[in-house]
Amino acid sequence: MYKVLIVLHEGDDYIRMNKVFVENMPTAGQYIIHSDGLAYFVEEVTTFVGYVSSKGATTILVVHPAPKDAAVNDLYGMNIEEDLDDPEYNKN
Repeated sequence: MYKVLIVLHEGDDYIRMNKVFVENMPTAGQYIIHSDGLAYFVEEVTTFVGYVSSKGATTILVVHPAPKDAAVNDLYGMNIEEDLDDPEYNKN
């Protein structure tokens, strides 16, 4: 798991969103679905090689909102636990 800091890029502003854990490090050009349920396009991935943070974050992901008509937005409303997770973890 990687702890990353998500930074929103809108216009000329860069706004710190939050820190999250990701299992696989995204790359620039990919989309991510954030904890707010919205899709974001990853603009840049900045890692701190050799740097140990007391807060645990080792990477900054610079993102901007996905266009409203992007296909990735069709994923909104999915139940991640039922639709994407492995069945052995979903024994209800």
